Amino acid sequence: MNGNMLSFDEAYEKLLGFVRPVREIENVDTMVAAGRVLAVALNSTINQPPMDNSAMDGYALRAADVPAAGTRLPVSQRIPAGSVGHALQPGTAARIFTGAPLPPGADTVVMQELCEHDGEHVVINTVPMPGEAVRRMGEVIAEGEQVLPAGLRLTPQAVALAASVGAAQLPVYRRLKVAVFSTGSELVMPGEPLPPGGIYNSNRFMLRALLVGLGCEVEDFGIVPDRLDQTRDVLRRAAEGHDLILTSGGVSVGEEDHVKPAVEAEGSLDMWKIAMKPGKPLAYGRVHGAAFIGLPGNPVSSFVTFLLMVRPFVLATQGVREVAPQSLMLRADFDWPRPDRRREFLRARMNAQGGVELFANQGSAALNSTVWANGLVDIPAGTPVAWGEQVRFLPYGDLLH
Repeated sequence: MNGNMLSFDEAYEKLLGFVRPVREIENVDTMVAAGRVLAVALNSTINQPPMDNSAMDGYALRAADVPAAGTRLPVSQRIPAGSVGHALQPGTAARIFTGAPLPPGADTVVMQELCEHDGEHVVINTVPMPGEAVRRMGEVIAEGEQVLPAGLRLTPQAVALAASVGAAQLPVYRRLKVAVFSTGSELVMPGEPLPPGGIYNSNRFMLRALLVGLGCEVEDFGIVPDRLDQTRDVLRRAAEGHDLILTSGGVSVGEEDHVKPAVEAEGSLDMWKIAMKPGKPLAYGRVHGAAFIGLPGNPVSSFVTFLLMVRPFVLATQGVREVAPQSLMLRADFDWPRPDRRREFLRARMNAQGGVELFANQGSAALNSTVWANGLVDIPAGTPVAWGEQVRFLPYGDLLH
């Protein structure tokens, strides 16, 4: 690799070009399918609704039988949801409830608020039109119609839709298996005494939570000291039975950074620097058949690089078709007069005034900025921002799932 940095877009496309999607498919109960990736498109085997039915509580009748407001009709039957009425006799009405099938002969439903019950009769206080308050068979979904495409990560509303057309199970890709470890002799686990020069390992917690949120099976290989032999040993063990190895720290080229030579010794490495801030160093390679991604050790750099680079890689490997996050154009309620030569992703949040504001400390160790923020502002390289200009905002809501 030469000393030049790749642009963010170049690195993004390069990383996605390495994706090898999982192929194994399993059938899971629709009840527990949320978060999984649909492997085969789902087509409906029924019409939805399966029959003409009432859209509200009221009275089913023939519109022609109500020539004027105030028409009084005998009520010939009562049809609650879940039951089927009999053919409607001309000049009569049927008491009907939301979701109940429209009886043969009826062509409209008049909502109960426009009617007056009068013993065994009903007074219709409006002149209805045919088809009012009637849900027609198949008007939502027709039999044979595709309701969910392959490559969709199933949301709660998607599994509800699948259930509504009778799908008890769904074919999904198996979960991605990811091995995680951190490098650094200075790292200490919370709960342990903090020695001079030590820091608590936050990345271990963050990366595991992010991966679980994306539906991965995660195995944690702990903290690896800054030693080449131990780094190689953990890489070999992590490659067994995993699709991806994800590390944080040690991806630079300092004397104590052993990830690069360890990956090169155990497999192959395509390592690069990205013209983004935070998160310049990023490593990709393969170790004994498993993909490898090395993130920077600074917690904010690791967080941001995961959201923008690792997340789409993981989703694409799981079979998701659309992995790019959605963005919003919002008013900048800040000034950014001294831009970096790299593309910047600033921790920010939307405010009650419809704009977006920045956290005061944009340093790569300021992990509190990631909690305060509810998204990232995307600043093109070398581009100053003045208060009131439009900026691109990437909400966490589309980056964390």
